[in-house]
Amino acid sequence: MAIDVKDLGRSPGTMRTLKEHVPAPSDLGVALIGVREGSPVDLDLRLEAVHEGILVSGSARVDVVGECGRCLDPIEYGLEVDVQELFSYEGAEPLEGEDDEEQRRVEHDSIDLEPVLRDAVVTMLPFQPVCREDCPGLCPECGIRLADEPGHHHEVLDPRWSALAELIRPDRHSDE
Repeated sequence: MAIDVKDLGRSPGTMRTLKEHVPAPSDLGVALIGVREGSPVDLDLRLEAVHEGILVSGSARVDVVGECGRCLDPIEYGLEVDVQELFSYEGAEPLEGEDDEEQRRVEHDSIDLEPVLRDAVVTMLPFQPVCREDCPGLCPECGIRLADEPGHHHEVLDPRWSALAELIRPDRHSDE
């Protein structure tokens, strides 16, 4: 997702806005939830030339889809994330506290927003998404949705107690 910044030059204070709909890149999510590849990403950004490079700030809006980690019901909602990143000019010294590999660069008069967008969106996604906070999930024995049958349960006898269960069996004769 390369954005041309040639018009900003290296003139601090030069600025432009970018309001654009772009397709979502692949792998914009985690195991159970994310953004569908190719779905629209609404960018509302400000690109500003500063002494060190190009400062990108604003927001991105995406549609998140996935499934509940407890009951596997589908989940879908809109997510707006803040974006702020400095893209350093080629040859600029790394900022204090960052090494050269962590720093984003302006390369060939363009910036690549995909890694920035990925960082902003993925960090805002829930690790264990749920359809609602009190979702009871699925029965571990039979897989039925517990929300549909709140009183559902199974009598499970621990096999370690099976010898004792034999002693209290009603069909067992007392003269044995």
